[in-house]
Amino acid sequence: MSEPSNDPYWREAMAPYARPVLWRSLLDILTGPVAFLALWAAMYAALDISYWLVLLLSIPTAGFLLRTFILFHDCTHGSFFASRRANLWGGRIFGLLTFQCFANWRHHHAVHHGSAGDLDRRGTGDVPTWTVEEYYSKPWPSRLGYRLFRNPVVMFGIGPLWSLLIGPRVWVGSKPGPLRNSILLTNVAVVVMVGLACLAFGWQAVVLIEAPLIVIAGTAGVWLFFVQHQFEDVYWENGETWDYSEAALKGSSYLKLPQPFQFFTGNIGLHHVHHLSARVPNYSLQRAHDENEVFAQVPVLTFRKSLRCSRLKLWDPSSKQLVGFAAAKASYRRTQVQARPAPSAT
Repeated sequence: MSEPSNDPYWREAMAPYARPVLWRSLLDILTGPVAFLALWAAMYAALDISYWLVLLLSIPTAGFLLRTFILFHDCTHGSFFASRRANLWGGRIFGLLTFQCFANWRHHHAVHHGSAGDLDRRGTGDVPTWTVEEYYSKPWPSRLGYRLFRNPVVMFGIGPLWSLLIGPRVWVGSKPGPLRNSILLTNVAVVVMVGLACLAFGWQAVVLIEAPLIVIAGTAGVWLFFVQHQFEDVYWENGETWDYSEAALKGSSYLKLPQPFQFFTGNIGLHHVHHLSARVPNYSLQRAHDENEVFAQVPVLTFRKSLRCSRLKLWDPSSKQLVGFAAAKASYRRTQVQARPAPSAT
């Protein structure tokens, strides 16, 4: 469900890039999970020297953990290997290292790709976003909850703990049987993996190593996911006027990151290319962008601009922009004034 079948112009243009290259994928594995595990071992060895050295090593280690997640992400789209089975098992292994459930994440992320920017299909695999009217139609406890959720301290402080440790462990009764079973099996595998690590290295060492990795990689991952679809002029339309290609090109940011940040984030800042064709592996995204004029006018975010995106809270249909709470209040008041009936002539 991650791509529709009625957009031949971009499908043909993206076809040359949507082909996994085995040696590039293997290089990604060496510069992703293999590098992560090697540095994890170095962090363990550094515990006998200084915890400050452990914290210093946690920065590049968290970068390689984030890069491992990008490989997991590619596998969920079937874009990392040519073989479906290789993507399945590669995704499961990369997912285990990042505490993610492959089948469940693949399902919800596919829904996200098929509905991003559609106001009538919000809520699966995206950051919850209300319109101005929706916000002011809610009772105050709901508005307070939304404000708390959209607060940067909560989103980028608690958010990483939820997205890495808690959220992937949770299943609800509405989930289809196979997805629920996949979550349960993944939870068992995570417990076994962590348990073996605690037996081998000691639980104190595991906690001291994993804690900064979860904070750094988790915060970076949540921030990336947020800014990819939460910028001022982002595309949102109702279902009858929503268009997949327009949503990809105007509703997904081109986050221009300097090196080495683009390397550690697996080129996912080229999110417009990824949303246009999710079958393009991470190492081909830059080339696809550079060689196709269709990407010349996509929204561009610099790192500095992206930091200001956290002030955006609600979608304002009147201006077709994401706005902060102050601007939303002014817009709502204008709408209320305009909706009032004109005084009758006497």
